[in-house]
Amino acid sequence: MSTRYKDHPNFQSRHEAFFADQPMSGEQNVCGCILTILMHVIVFLTLPLSCWFCVKVVQEYERAVIFRLGRLVPGGARGPGIFFIVPCIDSYRKVDLRVVSFDVPPQEILSKDSVTVAVDAVIYFRISNATISITNIEDSSRSTKLLAQTTLRNILGTKTLSEILSDREAVSMLMQSTLDEATEPWGVKVERVEMKDVRLPVQLQRAMAAEAEATREAKAKIIAAEGEEKASRSLAEAASVVAQSPAAIQLRFLQTLNSISAEKNHTIIFPFPIELVKNFLSSTSVKQHAS
Repeated sequence: MSTRYKDHPNFQSRHEAFFADQPMSGEQNVCGCILTILMHVIVFLTLPLSCWFCVKVVQEYERAVIFRLGRLVPGGARGPGIFFIVPCIDSYRKVDLRVVSFDVPPQEILSKDSVTVAVDAVIYFRISNATISITNIEDSSRSTKLLAQTTLRNILGTKTLSEILSDREAVSMLMQSTLDEATEPWGVKVERVEMKDVRLPVQLQRAMAAEAEATREAKAKIIAAEGEEKASRSLAEAASVVAQSPAAIQLRFLQTLNSISAEKNHTIIFPFPIELVKNFLSSTSVKQHAS
């Protein structure tokens, strides 16, 4: 067994407690010793044929938990590489230490603000201690999957819909820490939790779409009003600049006529200068006073 598993904080205490809670009687101890000696003699007498039954191999990502006469063999899990067992009295179980992923089926969840949503997630976990995962629980993988479903419902039930949609990372981290704490006595380490999809009822989707559309229209109207305000201020500033020079008005008038003539229009509206109207009105009023 590698050093990192022997040094696991829970390994030594649980390993010793396992043997302390199951003391062997004197008769069982004598029978076990007799069977062990007998099998060793048989293995020795049948060499090298017995090597096919004694020598086992586990891969780099595997560990073997050995039981002798139903009791855990001291020394912890074996591997990776070659290890030896005694036929008939030893049995072993291989444990895969690689990261395993599984999809949590969609869970119908009632959020804190009384909205029913369907949420599914993906869980990544691995066996951190092979011995504990075999001796403390029957099926660590299945138990972790069932616990993940329950944890997903319990945690999301305390969140509002907006928190579920906007704070997915925080919810995932909370789920990971909760699962990791619960599965530590099983020798399981939860590496990552990710929420895949949040499905809302059709009526709620329509209401949210209408709300989003109304929000976008309101923002568009505000932007258009701000543009009109800025354009009006610019026009007022331009008018004040042009009013300071009568020649600028004439130049702008001629420029407008040039632009109109370039477009080859059939009808041209020729504006009458306001200054001529003022002069005509002033001369008419003088003549009336003179008469």
